[in-house]
Amino acid sequence: MELAHSLLLNEEAYNQLGDVQKAEFIFDWLRYLEKLLLATSRSDVREKQKTLVEQLLSLLNSSPGPPTRKLLAKNLAILYSIGDTFSVYETIDKCNELIRSKDDSPSYLPTKLAAVVCLGSLYKKLGRILGNTFTDTVGNILKAMKSAESQGRYEIMLSLQNILSGLGAAATPCHRDVYKAARSCLTDRSMAVRCAAAKCLLELQNEAVFMWSTDLDSVATLCFKSFEGSNYDVRISVSKLLGTVLAKAIVSKHPGAAASRQSVRRVSLEEVLELLGTGFLRGSSGFLRASGDMLKGTSSVSRDVRVGVTQAYVVFVSTLGGAWLEKNFAAFLSHTLSLVSQSHPKATQTQIDAVCSRRCVSFILRATVGGLLGEKAQIAAAKDICQAIWKLKKVMDAVMSDGNLETRLGSADVAASQHMLVCALQELGNLIHSLGTTAAPLLQDSSAGVLDNVISVTLHPSISARLAAAWCLHCIAVALPSYLTPLLDRCLERLTVLKSSPEAVTGFSFAVAALLGAVKHCPLGIPHGKGKIIMTLAEDLLCSAAQNSRLSAQRTQAGWLLIAALMTLGPAFVNHHLARVLLLWKCVFPVSPKDLGTEKSRGDSFTWQVTLEGRAGALCAIKSFVSHCGDLLTEEVIQHLLPPLPCAVDLLTLLSSILKTYGSPLKTPSVVYRQRLYELLILLPPETYEGYLCAVLRELAADLTAPDIQVAASTFLLPRLCHQDDLLILSPLLQDTDHRFIEEQLLLGNGIACGSLEYDPYSIYEKDVEGDSVPKPLPPTLSVISSAVKLFGVVCAHVGEAQRLLILEQLLDSIKHTKGARQQVVQLHVVSSVSSFLKYVAGSKGHLGPEEMRRPVLALVMGALESPSPLLRCAAAEAWARLAQVVDDGAFTAVLAQVSFDKLKSARDAVTRTGHSLALGSLHRYLGGISSSQHLNSCVGILYTLSQDSTSPDVQTWALHSLSLIIDSAGPLYYTHAEPTLSLIIMLLLNVPPTHAEVHQSLGRCLNALITTLGPELQGNSTSVSTLRTSCLLGCAVMQDNPDCLVQAQAISCLQQLHMFAPRHVNLSSLVSCLCVNLCSPYLLLRRAVLACLRQLVQREAAEVSEHAVMLAKDSREELTPDANIREVGLEGALLTLLDKETDGRLCHDIKETLNHMLTSMAVDKLSFWLKLCKDVLAASADFTTVTCVDTMQEEEGDKGDDASVLTIRNDGRPHPFTNPRWATRVFAAECVCRIINQCENAHSAHFDIALAQEMKKRDSRNDFLVLHLADLIRMAFMAATDHSDQLRLSGLETLLVVIRRFATIPEPEFPGHVILEQYQANVGAALRPAFTSETPPDVTAKACQVCSAWIASGVVSDLNDLRRVHQLLVASLTKIQVGKEALSHLYNESASTMEILAVLKAWAEVYIIAVERHKNHKQPLKTTCSEESVGNGSISSDGLLDLVHADLGTLSRLWLAALQDFALLTLPSEFASQLPVEGISVEFLCSLRSDATMESITACLHALQALLDVPWPRSKIGSDQDLGIELLNVLHRVILTRESPSIQLASLEVVRQIICAAQEHVKEKRRSAEVDDGAAEKEILPEFGEGKDTGGLVPGKSLVFATLELCVCILVRQLPELNPKLTGSPGVKATKPQMLSEDGSRLVSAALVILSELPAVCSPEGSISILPTILYLTIGVLRETAVKLPGGQLSSTVAASLQALKGILSSPMARAEKSHTAWTDLLRSALTTVLDCWDPVAGTHQELDEVSLLTAITVFTLSTSPEVTTIPCLQKRCIEKFKATLEIKDPMVQIKTYQLLLSIFQYPNPAVSYPYIYSLVSSIVEKLQEIDKRKPEDTTELQIFQEGIKVLEALVAIAEEQHRSQLVACLLPILISFLLDENALGSATSIMRNLHDFALQNLMQIGPQYSSVFKSVMASSPALKARLEAAIKGNQESVKLKIPTSKHTKNSGKNSSIQLKTNFL
Repeated sequence: MELAHSLLLNEEAYNQLGDVQKAEFIFDWLRYLEKLLLATSRSDVREKQKTLVEQLLSLLNSSPGPPTRKLLAKNLAILYSIGDTFSVYETIDKCNELIRSKDDSPSYLPTKLAAVVCLGSLYKKLGRILGNTFTDTVGNILKAMKSAESQGRYEIMLSLQNILSGLGAAATPCHRDVYKAARSCLTDRSMAVRCAAAKCLLELQNEAVFMWSTDLDSVATLCFKSFEGSNYDVRISVSKLLGTVLAKAIVSKHPGAAASRQSVRRVSLEEVLELLGTGFLRGSSGFLRASGDMLKGTSSVSRDVRVGVTQAYVVFVSTLGGAWLEKNFAAFLSHTLSLVSQSHPKATQTQIDAVCSRRCVSFILRATVGGLLGEKAQIAAAKDICQAIWKLKKVMDAVMSDGNLETRLGSADVAASQHMLVCALQELGNLIHSLGTTAAPLLQDSSAGVLDNVISVTLHPSISARLAAAWCLHCIAVALPSYLTPLLDRCLERLTVLKSSPEAVTGFSFAVAALLGAVKHCPLGIPHGKGKIIMTLAEDLLCSAAQNSRLSAQRTQAGWLLIAALMTLGPAFVNHHLARVLLLWKCVFPVSPKDLGTEKSRGDSFTWQVTLEGRAGALCAIKSFVSHCGDLLTEEVIQHLLPPLPCAVDLLTLLSSILKTYGSPLKTPSVVYRQRLYELLILLPPETYEGYLCAVLRELAADLTAPDIQVAASTFLLPRLCHQDDLLILSPLLQDTDHRFIEEQLLLGNGIACGSLEYDPYSIYEKDVEGDSVPKPLPPTLSVISSAVKLFGVVCAHVGEAQRLLILEQLLDSIKHTKGARQQVVQLHVVSSVSSFLKYVAGSKGHLGPEEMRRPVLALVMGALESPSPLLRCAAAEAWARLAQVVDDGAFTAVLAQVSFDKLKSARDAVTRTGHSLALGSLHRYLGGISSSQHLNSCVGILYTLSQDSTSPDVQTWALHSLSLIIDSAGPLYYTHAEPTLSLIIMLLLNVPPTHAEVHQSLGRCLNALITTLGPELQGNSTSVSTLRTSCLLGCAVMQDNPDCLVQAQAISCLQQLHMFAPRHVNLSSLVSCLCVNLCSPYLLLRRAVLACLRQLVQREAAEVSEHAVMLAKDSREELTPDANIREVGLEGALLTLLDKETDGRLCHDIKETLNHMLTSMAVDKLSFWLKLCKDVLAASADFTTVTCVDTMQEEEGDKGDDASVLTIRNDGRPHPFTNPRWATRVFAAECVCRIINQCENAHSAHFDIALAQEMKKRDSRNDFLVLHLADLIRMAFMAATDHSDQLRLSGLETLLVVIRRFATIPEPEFPGHVILEQYQANVGAALRPAFTSETPPDVTAKACQVCSAWIASGVVSDLNDLRRVHQLLVASLTKIQVGKEALSHLYNESASTMEILAVLKAWAEVYIIAVERHKNHKQPLKTTCSEESVGNGSISSDGLLDLVHADLGTLSRLWLAALQDFALLTLPSEFASQLPVEGISVEFLCSLRSDATMESITACLHALQALLDVPWPRSKIGSDQDLGIELLNVLHRVILTRESPSIQLASLEVVRQIICAAQEHVKEKRRSAEVDDGAAEKEILPEFGEGKDTGGLVPGKSLVFATLELCVCILVRQLPELNPKLTGSPGVKATKPQMLSEDGSRLVSAALVILSELPAVCSPEGSISILPTILYLTIGVLRETAVKLPGGQLSSTVAASLQALKGILSSPMARAEKSHTAWTDLLRSALTTVLDCWDPVAGTHQELDEVSLLTAITVFTLSTSPEVTTIPCLQKRCIEKFKATLEIKDPMVQIKTYQLLLSIFQYPNPAVSYPYIYSLVSSIVEKLQEIDKRKPEDTTELQIFQEGIKVLEALVAIAEEQHRSQLVACLLPILISFLLDENALGSATSIMRNLHDFALQNLMQIGPQYSSVFKSVMASSPALKARLEAAIKGNQESVKLKIPTSKHTKNSGKNSSIQLKTNFL
């Protein structure tokens, strides 16, 4: 393909290729040429222009396919626009000649079409340059159109559109001709031609004034005709044309020239609306005001016309825009509602018509009011709608006041006003729903009277109007949860009072049910007591139903409806009333079949009507119970549910005979009863009605083949039985579109109604499946079939095999025995049921049964595979594959596949070929295993052939779709077919006409499946892979140019896949360009594809995507849709705008995800941009938020220049980038602000340091830091926190909280001692104040409390008076919660007020903690640095904050304790209630930790326990009550086991330590008091205190010490598994190297060791003997396992802890106590032996233990135990050996430490301990020192070794006996003197030698006077030494004053380290 990349066509390479490759080559060259021409200089182009034109024109004759001809035309136009234009006329003539050619053969057609396309392109690009040639061209094209077939007409229309576009007003002479031609094409039989004609006319109306003036009526009529028999694309195109023309008629200023020639009348809005209304009501028969059918109203307007006109209404208003709608809304509303009024009975003559017309009106209102108006304008619109409702209600009241009941109910006025009311109420509900809490002002406005108006309609005679009013109340309650309880109370009160009015009973019961349905959408709920009121009322209605026959049916329905709605509140509400519900359920059915027979013979038509209504209601209530209260469905409850079921099924079997007896009034009630029973049975497990399965199955079969069903409504049954992916090949109506709400009615066909609320009032409390719109249940006759089909699948799978076979054969017969339309209906129902059965069996992994079962199923499915209904074929293909799946037999599957092969080879009709090709694909989808290569080859071969059958686009579509399924399921097996398949796809893409969009869509799916299958292989560099990749990219390019939006969506998702697998090869710039162009496409699926792709791209390359989008927006002029204002606000801003307009949930989710990814990648780098975006969105609503608190936004010392007030309305004349964003978008913007702050946290520190930020900003103005935008952050938080929307207030408060937490500590460089947030305290106060008003919901107040406490605790405010403003808010809320239940709002569930109370208490607690901490911290002021004057002028001293809290501390402590007590009791499992102490609040919580308990809560409880045990009294209680202590320890053990968090485990260990200390105190106190009581004389017979008593036994479960040991072992073994004897004791496990634990691990181990060392003190002497081995084992074990060598001879923290613990254990009084002394001595000797053994490696282990650690341990043993432990010769000898060995180690730090340790041993007072060491080691030490003397030290460490050695000798001198002392001094003096320097040497000496000299001299000066006699004798005996000493003293005298401090310093440092060591362990 590289050969194609040149300016001129490489003809040599081209001619060597085959036909298919040629087409690819040409297309690739043309793609490349387009880019190249735009990049080549004009002179170069001119040079090659002649050749290039010839090459391009020669291609016209080579039959170019549709995409190629489009590109060819584009290149010709670009070439002439860049190069010379003189030959363009020849080119135009050539094209015209080709078009005039008489050759009509199919092979010449592409050439003609290419010529047509070229002309369009040339005129579009060159426009008026082409002068007057256009009249001939247009004439020629129009002439050609007369004989053209559909493809020709399509291309001609598009070409004319281009010609008109290029020529503009210059084309006026041809306008009429074009108009005439386009008129005929607008009603063409080909839908693609209609679309093209609409586009052509849309272009024409830009200049052709007559279209929107004189010919306006005929244009409208023409469009209405075009809607007849149209498809979705035509409706989109034509409605755009009609809407645009009508809008232009209203707003256009007619040009003067036209006005002078003829007076063009101005069209009024009324006329335009009347015109549209005519289309809506009369259809395309338009303005024939004829008598006959039209006036009688017998012929109905076809639905597609009505739907098309509906879309035109929306286009018309959208074109005029939101501002226009705002101005003209009253007139527009009145007209729209009149479409369903009594003045036009046609639109509502039947129930079906009425429902469909109402849907259309609702759609018009929703799309315009909901889509175009901002929140302020929506509120105004809602008032207008209210006004309309009020007027309609007045009309109704007048009629209702007529005394005669007959005239009253029969009045046409009432019947007709109902539809207007329904539409008005539904739109009002939708409006308020979308406004959310921002609608509060509307409901508070008494002049609008919203609630009164809506509630008054609940008494309307029409059930539809009553239901609409109820639904509207539901929407109000969901939007404004504070209205839910008052509305419920009001409706319940009216229902109770007006119990005797039938309308009131049904109307208000609907309202209550709708409101109960709203509760699940309101997190704050309703008061718990409402359940009881509703239940009592429902019982009352049911019991009183029989008292008055006029009200029986209504009361029965109302009673059960209330119960069914009550069930949606869930188990918590229902549990209390369950017994009463079950009793009512039991009573509604007769006890036995006999009673049912009696009932049948006794009743009349009316009683049966009421009975069926009641029983259907009861079934519905139980169904609601089963679906919403699954937790209550225990075995026992199920047993109570079952008894009435047999009777319910019996009644089902009797219905047909009852219906015969009593006639048609029972028809609907009996259908409803059936449906309710089926729905309930679907939910119950089949085992529960096992005995009635056969009876139910027979009834189902009868229902499905019933003779009275006339309409085959396949679209409501089959889609859920087809595979979702297969629906794509069917009607586009089955796919999601923005118009789904109205397009649905076309899907169902003319004879079938759309869903509507009046068909099933019980659905009013159910959550609507499709978003937030009103529930749309289908009519009972349809929904009963739907339920029957579903239930059939379940029941048929559970009956016996014989019964199953019988039923299947019966169903097969029923199809054979019917004919015509009825046969289609029966076949549809039967196949649906069998599909449902197969789907159920496959889903539950079941089997079909014996072989004879296959025959009837196969026959049924086979018949459907060849049905004329595409949907039925599609469902049958799915069933075909499911059948193979449940039979699960390879041979049978092969038979099925063979059947399809044979059919496809022999059949010629499209129906059979489509059905069986899809069947093959489905088989592969479910049974990938059948893909043996031979089978795969056969399938692919057949499908290749079918996909090239150009005579039937349907066959191509289905075959290609099936191929895509096979590619998907075959996976790697398909690699061999990849290349030919790709060639096929490209060939078809280049040749299939664009009019067959469905074929292109299937090609797209094939390409997508192929790319997925090839996957990462596509990254490869081999030639074959490169060719495949190029072909894939080429395919995507062809699809991107396709006019069909769904094909473009496929192209985008293919490119998305390619970008995932081979990102380097996808041109990001052109992909982003394509995405931006389609960002606001009118096609939902295309927008979804765009966003899904964007979401993937920005995860890797957010910055690049963003840059490409902005570059594109700057370069292009027209391509980008005007909605996406990328040039101004970037891609991010465009996405935010789209998010604001978009209603599709999935799309909104993708937009948010995309923005979040972009924010994460880029917010820090583009900080100002992102913050401005968020600020613009939040500030855009300022006009609505009735400028609150502007004054508070001013700075304290007058406003700074850049800091203008936030809510002053903009008047700079520039349009605002975001107009009236909705509250949900503003909430998202506020969340983005928080995310931006979090992102900055992980970036540069300057983001939170103003001084650094300002400095870096000065250095480079491009630097940008968050702290510089603090004013904006506060401002945004303020705007959000003071909005009308509660969700936005929550987000604003959260933002404020984040800002306070992140910025509280940043100092203000200009004012030392202050922080930057201080200047914003007024803003913070103003943002918080509204959250504490009485009408604020509890969740907002709770959040505000959190912000208050954070603000007070942050320490930002230094002035107590300023702080009082916020403190006052907390005080007020504290007062509010103290008043008790009476004061707290009854609007919400009790848990909501609890949440508020807890939030207030938590806020106070946080403030109190901070106050106490500050008080503790040396009474520091609040500021970190606080100047003296600020303390003087009223800033908070450390007590100030405490004083603020103190006033309320009494109340608070009581409330805190009560809250903790309540919480503990709530979380306590009932079985532990008896075991726990009354006081253990935190313990109760810790006892029953749930998995969702937060770390914060657990830590808080542990800290509470620590604080409690810090106080003596609770400590004494715990100490004296051993059981309580053990219980506590067990709880803490459980916390440690279940929570991995180190901080929680540490806090737990601290509590354990306190418990042990408490026990120690208790034991000491008992011993002390015993001694005092008994007197010293009788000490011997004192009882033993402490655990273990006299025996030493510790009983698990009863012993505090045992429980503590368990807990400590748990901690230690977790950190050091080697301590587990089971692990290390087992053979083959080698001891490991010592290890360094993590910081957390070390802390935990240290804490456990501290606890272990405390344990002996809790025991009696005997008890201490029992635990000592364990404690020593663990302590020495930790030492051994963690004795790692560290630099500088340091000890690891765990070693230090184990040595400290060892010291504590060894010096325990128990070691010396009489009863335990001997045993302790033995055990301690063993322990010392263990330490010594650590030294001697066993089989090469533990070679890396730290010698210093082990020596220190020996030293601790030597110094801390009684001498008899360590003085036994064998041990003492080993210890001395260790010291000797260590002295020989070369490591200087080890030597230093050894000397230090020896010093402490030598100085030990007991000679039995110290002397052996002295005797053994002194000589070694002296030798070492003499060695240094000879060598002279070279560095500081050697100097230190020498100093430490000298200290040891000096200590020996001090302790030596008199007779030995002289010898020692005699050794010491020569060594010291040898280091002295004389006067000359001192000047040139190194610093080391100098220090040594100073040290030696200073020591000599001390020794001399101390031992003067010895000193003198040594000096006398050695004159050389004396001389040296004197010289040194002399030389030193000059500098000695200066040197002494240094030597002191040196000496001290040595002392310090020794002292430090002692304090640590010795």
